[in-house]
Amino acid sequence: MAKASDKAARSSVWLESTAHRRRGGKGQPSGLDRARIVEVTVRLLDAEGLAKFSMRRLAGELDVTAMSVYWYVDTKDDLLELALDEVMGEMRLPDPDADEDWRDQVRALAREYRTLLVRHRWVSALVGVFLNIGPNNLAFSRVVQHVVRRTGLPAKRLTSAISAVFQFVYGYGTLEGHLFARAAAGGMTVDQYFQHSLTTANAAPQDADVIRESQEIMAARGGDTVAEMLERDFEFALELLIAGIEAMVARERGV
Repeated sequence: MAKASDKAARSSVWLESTAHRRRGGKGQPSGLDRARIVEVTVRLLDAEGLAKFSMRRLAGELDVTAMSVYWYVDTKDDLLELALDEVMGEMRLPDPDADEDWRDQVRALAREYRTLLVRHRWVSALVGVFLNIGPNNLAFSRVVQHVVRRTGLPAKRLTSAISAVFQFVYGYGTLEGHLFARAAAGGMTVDQYFQHSLTTANAAPQDADVIRESQEIMAARGGDTVAEMLERDFEFALELLIAGIEAMVARERGV
């Protein structure tokens, strides 16, 4: 049995020898491997969410005993870390060395990350919990760094630029995912949930002025559906950030 201090010292499944698939042995379940376990884990997390996920639930879906899963992962946290890196691999990454404008590549990376956060709503709760040093996340981080280096910002400003863009995307995608989840939980489409929320808020006298002002802003923004409004807001906000990077590059150069 591992000591508490040993467990606390374990910072990532990717730093352990068990990060690779275990070899067969006596008592090992047949017809099961790590890739299959991670695949089903992702499917369960997508369908039921992080709060309902358990090793027992996973074992039931795999039709094995819970102990069988532990042939391939030591802990639930290890498995979640593996699942997180697995879905990070779904993003289509631009070639940072291609003859392409850095602005277009930043847009592409931001859109891919947003799509990931909305498709897999459990991801936002795990980002930052782990070191995120799996191969897919490192590939994403490497491309982001290479692309942002091409903006012309000095090295001391690169992490700030990366934070501005991708923490914005993280927040936007996380809230967007919450919106879709809340609508689904209520048995409504996102548009129905949006209208229901407006109707409920309009019924509160103390909110009347704020709601009226908000409706005027939303009317000016345009968009017939919530999806269209979300898309327009995201794209314009992203353009503001890119314009901000351009402005800071010019400022650093004294233009």
